[in-house]
Amino acid sequence: MAEGPEEREAALVERIARGEVIERAEDMTEGYRTNLIHLMTMQADSELAGAFGYVPWIMKAPNTSEMLAVAQITKDEVRHARVMYTLLRELGVDVEARVQAFDFAHRVEEEDLGTRRAGDDARVNIFYYPIRSWADFILFNVLMDRGAGFQLQDVEFSSYGPWRRAMQGIMKEETMHIAHGDAWLKRWGQDEAHHDEVQEALDRWYPRVMNIFGRPNSPRNAVYRRYGLKRRDNDEVRRAFAAEVAEVCRAAGLVPPPWQPDWERVPDDAWIAG
Repeated sequence: MAEGPEEREAALVERIARGEVIERAEDMTEGYRTNLIHLMTMQADSELAGAFGYVPWIMKAPNTSEMLAVAQITKDEVRHARVMYTLLRELGVDVEARVQAFDFAHRVEEEDLGTRRAGDDARVNIFYYPIRSWADFILFNVLMDRGAGFQLQDVEFSSYGPWRRAMQGIMKEETMHIAHGDAWLKRWGQDEAHHDEVQEALDRWYPRVMNIFGRPNSPRNAVYRRYGLKRRDNDEVRRAFAAEVAEVCRAAGLVPPPWQPDWERVPDDAWIAG
């Protein structure tokens, strides 16, 4: 007698609970595949949108050394997007049609989107905000790349083998982006000429990044964990991120602003991206 959908689902969840890694689309249930594609699409779209936001700063960077650094970071983000889109293509997603359908360079003028997206692509909404200054660029490395890194730590143990292997190279590059931002944060935070500017940028970007993690005890996050696509609750990841940011800021003579969650506005999704 053929195995029904409920039996296949139960068998898959049991395999994942035993620590088995899923390697083939044929071994997935529809629920697993749908949630996997959702998370990977969020990461892919965010990587590409992030790269496009960095492009102008290749020309605007303060010196030729930093022009090269920004160009390398931009290249890394495009590579990350390409890696993720390749994985999605292997699962049947029409990647080229998707990339052509959306304007990943689109940015908004609003100061605070809350948790809303400003378009129909799957990027995290922080990638709709423009980078207007070198201080913004620094804080994007310090906060957004670090936030993505905390999220992607779970993917390194994902139940989907191709994704977890792809993360090995991506995480190494994200760590370098964070280090770039941290070095500039300390330099400018301790410089009277730039301290107020970088504190103001921190005050704007910190709440935006804190919103990306999703609300505690999210039903959707519970599904991700059941499928082995995540390991931790959203708020556990956010608290670990906030603690590290506080230490980095303290070393730079800066103070993260207070953040008050509005759980009515925060989506069920936790975020993944670089």
